[in-house]
This record gives sequence, C-alpha cells and structure tokens, in this order.
Amino acid sequence: MRTVGRLAVGAISLIAVAGAVAGCGKAGSSGTQAPASAAASGGCAGVAGTKLVVLTDDKKLQTVDNIIPAVYAKAATPDLVAALDKVSAALDTTKLIALNKATDVDRKTPQVAAADFAQSAGLTSGISKGAGGTVVIGAANFSENQTLAELYKIALTAAGYTASVQTVGNRETYEPALEKGQIQVVPEYVGTLTEFLNPKVNGANAAALASADLDKTVTALKGLGGKLGLTFGAASQAADQNAFAVTQATADKYGLKTLSDFAAKCSGKASVLAGPEECPNRPFCQQGLEKTYKITFGSFVKTDGGGPLTKQKLTTGGVTIGLVFSSDASLAG
Repeated sequence: MRTVGRLAVGAISLIAVAGAVAGCGKAGSSGTQAPASAAASGGCAGVAGTKLVVLTDDKKLQTVDNIIPAVYAKAATPDLVAALDKVSAALDTTKLIALNKATDVDRKTPQVAAADFAQSAGLTSGISKGAGGTVVIGAANFSENQTLAELYKIALTAAGYTASVQTVGNRETYEPALEKGQIQVVPEYVGTLTEFLNPKVNGANAAALASADLDKTVTALKGLGGKLGLTFGAASQAADQNAFAVTQATADKYGLKTLSDFAAKCSGKASVLAGPEECPNRPFCQQGLEKTYKITFGSFVKTDGGGPLTKQKLTTGGVTIGLVFSSDASLAG
C-alpha cells in the first residue's frame, strides 16, 4: 500500500509492465526458456539485465491504491468536484508513470510537468466556471503527489477558483488539516487512506476494509470519510501500489509474466527476494507472496523498497525478484 514518502529514482533501468499490460518483449532475452520442472525444483537465480519487467499480480495480493481527490466536505461544491474529476478522468497508470519520469528523471518541476500534461491532454477543455472562491490544495512531500496537486490547481483555476498548492508533509500532518478545513483538497490513494481512516473511525483493532476491489474500497472510504467531514471525487484509473519486478532476461529465461508463473517455475532455494527491512513481516510483501502464491525463497536481501538499491540488485542479477512501485518513473518506456 502507498506510503507518504517516495524514494528518489534514477534512470538506471528501463522497466516494462508484463502480463495484462504488456507481454514480455524480446529485448534482453537469453533466447532460452528453462523447463518448468527444473526451475521449480530449486528456484530461479536472477539473470542480469538492464531492463526490468513487472509481473502481473493475477491473484490480487495488493490492495488498490488508485488516485482519488479527497475534499473537505463543506467546500465540495458540484463545480469543484467536477473539475477534480476531470483530472481523474485524464489519468491512467501509464500517464502517471510519464509524469513521474518528467519530475524524477527529466528533472522538471511539478508545476512544469503538470502544465505540459494539462496542455497535451486538453485538461481544461469543457470545465465550466462556477461560483469560485479560494481553495488551498495540500500536497504530500514527494514529487508524484506534488504534480497531482498542480494538476488539481490547473483544473480548479479553469473552474474559476483562486487555487494554490501548499506542501503539507505526511498524512499524519495533512489529514487532520483537511478535516478542519485548513486545506480543502488533497490528492490521495484509495487503499492507503482507507486504512489510515479505518482505525480513527472503528478503533485500533478494526478489520481491514481496503481490498483489491476498487469499487468496494471506494465505498468503504466514502463511508469513513463521511464520519470525519470528508468527501471524495471520482477515483482515477491511475494507481501507485506495490509491485514485484524481475529482469527481462529472467522473465525470458523462465517464461514469467505473472506472479503465478513465478510460483510455478521459480519457487525454491535459488530464488532471492529483495525489499525493505519490514518486507518479511508484511502481508503485502514476503508474507503475502508465500501465503497467496505459495512462493518459497531461499533468502531475502534487505534493500530500499523500490529505490535504486533494489534496482541495482535486480539488474546485476544479485536477486531474482524485488519490490517496486507501480508508478515508478523508471517504468516509462
């Protein structure tokens, strides 16, 4: 699930999405495919390569973390929400990756990246001017969220609002400010915010409400938000959630497109997992891979959870599979 802190990424590798998003390509291929029985008996050693591929989470281990505008309910006029919904409709994960590349790799400011995207996407076309007013948009302290906040600003300005963006740090800081109306809008993440609000409303031991079902999770989020003075616009198809990557060479050698493929062909002692320190004890990381997919690993290597060290270990063949983020700038083709 998405946390409010994003590791800086460099252009050390080019990542493509496998499975339902894009099939394994030929670039970086070893030209061979290991027999499934041979791989399954002892796992799969990582194969070095500069290109990474994300394996499709076909059993829906991860909860949804689609982008959604969170709004102070008293400020949520129909024209304000409609303008925010234009941003949601304009984005998908591929476009979110491109926005992250613009800031994290190409070194554009969030303002410039957002303006470029808004112009190319015709974002403000069809936005009707409403009653107007002053709106403060909160942004978390990482570039993706700041760029999304700038897109909200562009859309709200077109709707006649005097909009500004204020970087407000982490969720523990900005969510109470949103409840109080000190800021009126924040770009949020469906699953992560659901589980942030859940214990506030239902107690520390509340059963999880976020799941891999977007509609059900959004319904749960709206129910929680309604009790705290929050409402929400439309969820975007763009998502930023945990994902697991291998090198293209590893995928080609063992015939991997999905995490189920990895379970069938690469479960065993030769397979090495890379992720943040807490990964072995997290239900969305090693525990989830073991429980949901029945994958076993020979060892775990502590890295930085989707950052440069994880990618370095993957591209040099030091590990077989590693945790990345689905909207990482390096996924841009």
